[in-house]
Amino acid sequence: MKNIMPLYKLPLNCQGKIVKLNCSGNIRRRFLDLGLIENTFIKPILISPSGDPTAYFLRGSLIALRKDDSKLIDITFN
Repeated sequence: MKNIMPLYKLPLNCQGKIVKLNCSGNIRRRFLDLGLIENTFIKPILISPSGDPTAYFLRGSLIALRKDDSKLIDITFN
């Protein structure tokens, strides 16, 4: 069974699949420009010492997202 949860809850080094972006406007455009689109696999790799931001690996790139931004992204995770 697949669970839907916000991206920030995905454990380190576990892969999830993006199912929905819960935002609009400029932030949605920014996510899409970064490659955060539906059915894309994403994996958290590193967490900064302060706990925010987290580095995610997707589409051959490493990007950093703040917790507030990663709360807007729903993923599935087995």
